[in-house]
Amino acid sequence: MTICNEKKYHERKNTGITIRLMELQDLHSVFLLGEKLFTSEFTPNLYRTWDEQELVSLYLGDEETCLVAAKGKRIIGFALGTIVYKTHSAWSYGYLVWLGVERAYQREGLATRLFNQFRNVMLEEGVRMLLVDTQADNEPALKFFRKVGFGNPEEHVYMTLNLTEKQKQRKVKAKLSHKAKSYIKHNV
Repeated sequence: MTICNEKKYHERKNTGITIRLMELQDLHSVFLLGEKLFTSEFTPNLYRTWDEQELVSLYLGDEETCLVAAKGKRIIGFALGTIVYKTHSAWSYGYLVWLGVERAYQREGLATRLFNQFRNVMLEEGVRMLLVDTQADNEPALKFFRKVGFGNPEEHVYMTLNLTEKQKQRKVKAKLSHKAKSYIKHNV
């Protein structure tokens, strides 16, 4: 597929929604949309967090693999990825890192349109395999990825360690130590 001068990939008639390359001025809108979509309530054990640094890193590192869906000037969806090149390998891998669609536009085929365009970009770049990951209990994502052709799911275990209690213990210990030093200094 050819990219026109306006960096549009695909515009479906009558919807006014355009799939195009993400631009620098889109970063803020994409970030805010991701903050709405990727919350701790929705994905309580999310092993990767949605943050500004990853978004900027993806954009600066692989600008051609970052797509947005826009309705007019409003960003309503995105597909963000990267290409992984392995040393001593003829293969390159496309990794779809984040895919999100504003809730009001979900179930209208927009995620599929974003994914299809992402896949087309990967084909143009010579990528031989696409990778994606999601939580094992994220049934809507699993259903979507199977629908667009992904298979061979591999189970991967992510573990967490909440350091909040350790931090509290350190603060109490430091406070007691400071009080003991002060007492000794003033009373001994």
